[in-house]
Amino acid sequence: MSNPSPSPGSCRFADYFVLAGIDTDSGLEPDELSALCQWVEATRYGRSQETPCPNKASGENFDQSPLRRTFKSKVLAHYPQNVEYNPFDQDAVNMLCMPKGLSFKTQAENRDPLFHAFLITREDGSRTYGFVLTFYEEVTCRQICSAMQTLYQMHNVEQCSSVYASSSCSMDSLASSIDEGDSSSQVKMQRYNSYDIGRDTLYVSKCICLITPLPFVQACRKFLRQLHKAVSSQQTPPLPLESYIHNILYEVPLPPPGRSLKFSGVYGPIICQRPGPTELPLFDFPLREVFELLGLENLVQLFTCVLLEMQILLYSQDYQRLMTVAEGITALLFPFQWQHVYVPILPASLLHFLDAPVPYLMGLQSKEPNDRSKLELAQEVNIPSHVHGREAFMTSALHPHQSGYSFNTKANLCFVDIDNHFIDLPEDFPQFPNKLEFIQEISEVLLQFGIPPEGNLHCSESATQLQNLVLDELVHDKKNGNLTSTTINMYELLKGNETLARLQALAKRTGVSVEKMEIAAPLEKERDTRCQCSEEELRDYKLAVQLREVFAKRFTQMFADYEAFVIQPAQDMESWLTNREQMQNFDKASFLSDQPEPYLPFLSHFIETQMFATFIDNKIVSLWEEKDPLLRVFDSRIEKMKIYNVRVPTIRTSNYQKCTILKEAAQAIEQRLVKIDHTAIHPHLLDMKIGQGKYEQGFFPKLQADVLATGPTNNNRWANRGATAQRRKDRLRQHSEHLALDNDLKEKYMQEARSLGKSLRQPKLSDLSPAVIAQTNWKFVEGLLKECRIKTKRMLVEKMGHEAVELGHGEANITGLEENTLIASLCDLLERIWSHGLLIKQGKSALWSHLVHYQECEEKREGILDIPVGTGSERRKSESGLILPSLKVSLIHDMRHVQQMSEIKTDVGRARAWIRLSLEKKVLSQQLKQLMFNQSLIKKLYKRYAFLRCEEEKEQFLYHLLSLNAVDYFCFTSVFTTIMIPYRAVIIPIKKLSNSITTSNPWISVSGELGGTGVMQVPKNLLEMTFECQNLGKLTTVQIGHDNSGLLAKWLVDCVMVRNEITGHTYRFPCGRWLGKGVDDGSLERILVGELLVVEDDLSKQCRTPPQLRSPTVARRLSITSLGSRTGKPNAGQIQEGIGESINNIVKHFHKPEKERGSLTILLCGEYGLVSALEQVFHHGFKSVRLFQKNVFIWDFLEKAVTYFETAEEEESQVNLLDGKRCSETSRSLCQYVNAINTAPRNIGKDGKLQLLVCLGARDHLLHQWIPLLAECPVISRMYEDCALLRDRATVNTLIRVLQTLHDFNITLETSLVKGIDV
Repeated sequence: MSNPSPSPGSCRFADYFVLAGIDTDSGLEPDELSALCQWVEATRYGRSQETPCPNKASGENFDQSPLRRTFKSKVLAHYPQNVEYNPFDQDAVNMLCMPKGLSFKTQAENRDPLFHAFLITREDGSRTYGFVLTFYEEVTCRQICSAMQTLYQMHNVEQCSSVYASSSCSMDSLASSIDEGDSSSQVKMQRYNSYDIGRDTLYVSKCICLITPLPFVQACRKFLRQLHKAVSSQQTPPLPLESYIHNILYEVPLPPPGRSLKFSGVYGPIICQRPGPTELPLFDFPLREVFELLGLENLVQLFTCVLLEMQILLYSQDYQRLMTVAEGITALLFPFQWQHVYVPILPASLLHFLDAPVPYLMGLQSKEPNDRSKLELAQEVNIPSHVHGREAFMTSALHPHQSGYSFNTKANLCFVDIDNHFIDLPEDFPQFPNKLEFIQEISEVLLQFGIPPEGNLHCSESATQLQNLVLDELVHDKKNGNLTSTTINMYELLKGNETLARLQALAKRTGVSVEKMEIAAPLEKERDTRCQCSEEELRDYKLAVQLREVFAKRFTQMFADYEAFVIQPAQDMESWLTNREQMQNFDKASFLSDQPEPYLPFLSHFIETQMFATFIDNKIVSLWEEKDPLLRVFDSRIEKMKIYNVRVPTIRTSNYQKCTILKEAAQAIEQRLVKIDHTAIHPHLLDMKIGQGKYEQGFFPKLQADVLATGPTNNNRWANRGATAQRRKDRLRQHSEHLALDNDLKEKYMQEARSLGKSLRQPKLSDLSPAVIAQTNWKFVEGLLKECRIKTKRMLVEKMGHEAVELGHGEANITGLEENTLIASLCDLLERIWSHGLLIKQGKSALWSHLVHYQECEEKREGILDIPVGTGSERRKSESGLILPSLKVSLIHDMRHVQQMSEIKTDVGRARAWIRLSLEKKVLSQQLKQLMFNQSLIKKLYKRYAFLRCEEEKEQFLYHLLSLNAVDYFCFTSVFTTIMIPYRAVIIPIKKLSNSITTSNPWISVSGELGGTGVMQVPKNLLEMTFECQNLGKLTTVQIGHDNSGLLAKWLVDCVMVRNEITGHTYRFPCGRWLGKGVDDGSLERILVGELLVVEDDLSKQCRTPPQLRSPTVARRLSITSLGSRTGKPNAGQIQEGIGESINNIVKHFHKPEKERGSLTILLCGEYGLVSALEQVFHHGFKSVRLFQKNVFIWDFLEKAVTYFETAEEEESQVNLLDGKRCSETSRSLCQYVNAINTAPRNIGKDGKLQLLVCLGARDHLLHQWIPLLAECPVISRMYEDCALLRDRATVNTLIRVLQTLHDFNITLETSLVKGIDV
């Protein structure tokens, strides 16, 4: 919400004085809407659905005690009639002054005055504050008393008839219950018959109210209480009440910023103060009460939910508690402001707003101290045929107890029961950074003021009341050693201490000279005489500002360098505002990369909120006009912190820094309250006629409108005391007005550019017609659709941008953490869409509840085994003709997978898992379409105005989701890393050249980014197997081999296909080589590197995904264009280019964040990896002619080179051949590695051995040493042509320099690659 600041042109302390109560002319007029709400509430407390609904014409409800019914209140008078800059909204003020309507009581009930505050938020976000004192006056109108008597008689008749008509209650049982002394029934009957016109006195509620531009809570409370005391006291006030009201309306100014003001109430002076321009904004509510009501731990959790813009519902019997907590929690947001629906006191007529699918912060009054269990929402009721129009709509928002659904079952709702010290939090939201240290610092501040951090509401209200009775008796009992509730005075405590006296006597006897210790009384006593407010008020002021400084310090530390990441616009202000929605104003990826890792979970979510976006918008707008006040204060604090700390730009750390200005902040307030800067004009006699101004004790008089309608013509007396300051203030105001000439245009663009739902910050209270309510719901639908478009567009653009970076274009602008945040945001949006207009809610997730209903319907209709299954291109065929079995693709099938995940305990978690799975499978749009177009189920579950029943909007919504099929997500596989996943593997041989089945015993081992399966035997005579193991992540390698047994052991394998049976991802591991002794390179096992298959299939055709928009496969991303052709031999330039690209890909891999690097094995052993590139180098100019029908391999050359080095070393001739000791160590390492590979208990072939040697050399940073050694070896002249690259010294030197770039990286090889190798 906007910073508390007066409206332009406002310089008066108060704009209006309001009197509201009963209109004796219209009499008892039932509130139709409130009566209907109470009827609905009565039905949910276990009464029959056939209970008569309140009559539309009369609003009567005979089932409820007349003293508990709702009657219309009315604004009886308000002064002045209108203020130009703050028009008077009579309906809104009446509704918020008396949210429950008129209340009647008798002399037997408590009638103490009650104070509460409220606010009205205008469409531009500015606020008007109201402060209300509700009290009771005796009803003197005989007609009203008679009407109440008649209502009680009708009520008693209705009660008796219902009792005798009940089949479950006979006269005998009734008599026996009375004989047994059923006290509760007796009390109940007494309450129903508690009013008798001849015996009882009837009282009715009335309220007096001040409407002010700034929230001076304490001053307004004092003024209203003194005004009421003047009426209820036997002693008449010094002046007529009109004098005091006229004074506060017209003669008391607003205190200037940084100054204090004193004005006169009826019985004493009243003080208020206003923070200066560099201080935190004005906040006059008692923040101490917020911490006492909630407790520190609960408050920090609530604070985090508000920062993340979740739905917040406050719940309390006391209106003032609702207002205090709401204002307190939003005040702690500095420098940010709540941007969404904000209604701290929600009238009964606006309960349908709780169904809003947007973030909100609302307060709801509870009826009883412990009625949280009775709080329900969103269950359809049977509406009587005679209820129509507005009443029928309202019954669709309030529903009976049979639903079993409560407010605190929304997925993203934070429910706060203030009276019972209870908070129900949403699932899986990030914690505030440095939470423990943060709580510890706040605890220290609270303890200094004697407030327990855990709060003061640990027990039930009845127990609390009992405890308070005991404490009241003992608190001043000095004999029991109790101290008063004020601050402990150490001087008083020690002055008569016997131990201290004995120590002084002992010191005197031993001859130790002790000077007389004069303990001065503490300064509190002196301050009491100087400070213009009570000690308790001063303590509350000081506590509040110190707590707020602690919260502000956290944001100052976290966002100290935010300005460096703001993207400054290049156009003018009007162009920027017009195109705001399409522009990025903050470099989020760079900002997150600069933050400490523990901060990232919270910050990645927070920078996506509307309050942060508005904060950045205000920063950019400050380029063209005056800074927002909150932004100005925040920036000045950052500058001061940088000056004091002299901090040079370094990597941010998560070290906690305490606030160091607590004392200064408290002193600034204390100084203003000790030395009053301004004193307003004292109330004086007005020009009233003789006889006016008299009143009757106990009755608030009818004020004289003629003297309160306008202020004095010349009201400059108070300004003359500070003429210079006032002139300066006038100039500043004129300057502000000049700057604000184009505010209308700016506000128009800003309102359109900012968050969805911001125009609904405060519902209009003056017009609650069905048309307005329907329009409000339509805005919600449009807002949800717009939010879906924005979110999907950003997910698509940033994901495609990330893939472009991997292809070598541009710079990365999305991180894994940010991607996960965007997907979580999409999950939240889907939950809010599915919650909009919902009739029946079961569990916290509306989406999962709908899915379960759909599952039940489908299984009943089709049968569990007959669920229609879609099949796509999962039926893949190779040269052998072997087909990979089709994969079941259906919504129900995916649901069952999620339901079998024991790791997920809640419905919200299951819904999110299902969304991630559908997004990864690229079927989210398709499956939601299947869900949304089951019309019979939709009509059963949703109201007629719900988003899911808006046909055109549903089509657009699905279209936006369909666009996400253009990119690849692994959001299910990468998040649920510990679940068990079934896999299917198929070995596909080349039938044309070999046997399809081998007589040996084949085996495979599958590895991925998250682990491996180990060796698994393939069933005899089968080429397909299924297995289940913990999530392997993205698959990287498959090892395949056999034991060479049987007559037909040789086996030519085309490829291996492995499919994740949950996500449907299919990987192809190409081989194209023989397995067997005496054929090819004699290998009995091979390591295959896989690629994810992305093939156009029937399913993608259904989704209409353009093929050209699909994400490239891994192979395409790593492709080396120069090595793309295998038909012809690459030339020297192409080979060198291939080496460079393979090394560059590895370098890029290590420059990514660790969690986003993917598989290094593909970069080493893939089709265009380092091994393949070096093989091209070794093959260039290699004499690979057949000798006696035997192939010659690169490994043969390496073995001969090793033999030479070993022989040369034995003959001690290597020193003469090469470069001394260094070369000798290099040759020994090469010999050691080659021999270790040859002697390893593995049956890999010669090409496999070369691959392993290259990987080990890269891991241990030896490749750049081995290459020149081999190039200088005499064996090379016998096995290579003169034109070979290895015999060209310049090429070898270039290759060495390129390979040396790998020295900076710690290369870790998969276990599958180095298994059995001990080097």
